[in-house]
Amino acid sequence: MSVTPATSRPSPDDLLVLLAVGRTGRYVSAADELGINHTTISRRIASLEQALGGRVLIRGAGGWELTDLGREALTAAEAIESAVRSLTSDTPTLEGVVRMSATDGFSAYLAAPAIAAVQRRHPKLSVEIVTATRLASLQRSGFDIEVVVGKPQLRRARAIPLGDYTLALYASHGYLAEHPVPATVDDLTGHPLVYFIDSMLQVDDLDLAPTFAPTMRESISSTNVFVHVEATRAAAGLGLLPCFMADRHADLVRVLPEISVRLTYWLVARPETLRRPEVAAIVEALRHEVDTRRDMLMGAPGATIEFVQP
Repeated sequence: MSVTPATSRPSPDDLLVLLAVGRTGRYVSAADELGINHTTISRRIASLEQALGGRVLIRGAGGWELTDLGREALTAAEAIESAVRSLTSDTPTLEGVVRMSATDGFSAYLAAPAIAAVQRRHPKLSVEIVTATRLASLQRSGFDIEVVVGKPQLRRARAIPLGDYTLALYASHGYLAEHPVPATVDDLTGHPLVYFIDSMLQVDDLDLAPTFAPTMRESISSTNVFVHVEATRAAAGLGLLPCFMADRHADLVRVLPEISVRLTYWLVARPETLRRPEVAAIVEALRHEVDTRRDMLMGAPGATIEFVQP
């Protein structure tokens, strides 16, 4: 990359625009955060590049990426942001919007209470949660944080293991009253399975789950794990469910407790985004919540047959 001599001192406002783009990778997301339009973002970045004498952003597969010069400028922008924050209040208060994507069950039972605890201390902080069971986005999609199942393989993003959880087979009392209780894995043949829609499943680690019982037939399938739980409670079949969701319901019984599928939640974010105080606070709260709920996530003890993704 060629660098021409800087033509002027960079504007602090332009540096703060770079900060927003660097954290999200998208002009549109940065514009929403700053309350300005896309054209102004582009103009500000061009002004900054002219002042610094080189490119600060390049187009990549995952959106806009920082150049070496851009990373240097971002450090200065973070210092400006920190200085401004220190002038506004004697007590540091987090504010702004943090956007995250996570699976349905994680969002409801882990993210929601963790974030609520942060918001009680910082009421000006807003968090938007989009629920989805998918791979980490190559485009970053305007999210500050993504929580996915299975280790992601991404460049220019940091992946943090949050913790393991267990899937197991469950049936309702009503289902077991009308069908023979499976005593072995072979007995699962012919039983209907409540699980994800196979053709729409994007996560390889979750695709591993039904391999222990290939002769089970599909019953109700859905992209939403709450549907799995309620369909199993309604006696639609045997549900392959997260223990931390199924164990909440007294009408569900774990079938073949020696069978379990252990998976891992991973948190994905840009390094620049993780340095935002608001994001760092949410990440720390999520890690604490997962650690606190570890026994709940792993389900009942005593598993002897375990299908673990390599």
